[in-house]
Amino acid sequence: MRIALAGLATSHPYTDARTLARHAELVVWEQDPDRLRRFTDEHPGAKVAAGLDDLLATGPDGVVLTVPNPQTPGALRAVLETGAPVFVNKPAAATRAQLDALDRLEITDRVLSSSVLRFAPAFTAAEVDPAAVLSVRATVRHDVGLWATGYNPWQDTPGEGGGTMVTMGIHGVELLVALLGPDVRLAGAAGAIRHYDGLRSEDCGVMALRWDSGVTGAVEIIGVSEAEAYTVTVHTREGSRDIVIEGGDDVLKGLGYEGTVEAFLAMVDGAPSPVPWAQTRAVLDVLVSAREAVPA
Repeated sequence: MRIALAGLATSHPYTDARTLARHAELVVWEQDPDRLRRFTDEHPGAKVAAGLDDLLATGPDGVVLTVPNPQTPGALRAVLETGAPVFVNKPAAATRAQLDALDRLEITDRVLSSSVLRFAPAFTAAEVDPAAVLSVRATVRHDVGLWATGYNPWQDTPGEGGGTMVTMGIHGVELLVALLGPDVRLAGAAGAIRHYDGLRSEDCGVMALRWDSGVTGAVEIIGVSEAEAYTVTVHTREGSRDIVIEGGDDVLKGLGYEGTVEAFLAMVDGAPSPVPWAQTRAVLDVLVSAREAVPA
């Protein structure tokens, strides 16, 4: 089996590769020589392609796509033309223009894009009856201080990578859409810089959501945090229940990285994406709408 890593623009493909390397031959392409060197130091057996076209010409059985958000629609179009299943690392779009460009593509069930938390064991084991839900809340604790040092500035730039509201907010919105479905809209959003003055976006944010069923929800984004953790609180008539997702002793398993790769490899074997594009599209629309509501 041959898996192509098309871009190493964030930390995620490096993490994905640690699991993929146990199952497949890796072929990689990356525009930044330092990022590529870091990858080949860890995976010296990986084959290096000179460009995206060269990468896809190797005939991969599957593709993990991770390029800066403005490049995603064009790169995804090229991958779709090969017919290979593709996992697009989150978020697939961060602005309305990027989302509109994705809408012009013919996206099939051979495309998976999701926060890895959807595949975290603590979340997949949770049983929630949507009909019993009154309201929900997702709290995302993930420090964004690295961006304040100038690391990956495109991610922290609202008009490119969406900033904290999008890049970290996706984790909360993804979990709530996974629980309650894609018939959701943004009701409001707010953001602020509370600690990291060097940011282009925000380090704290909140979104208010409403489903067509009448369920209301909130996503809290805490980008100033010593520990990474995610909590979904489900409110019902009987009381409130927390679903807590943490890395624990095995971060790859606990945060859903392994589960995501397993789902992708099942697609390589012929299975459809376990996340319908309608859900991914709904998540992206909420995030883009929140970004538009909170301009930097």
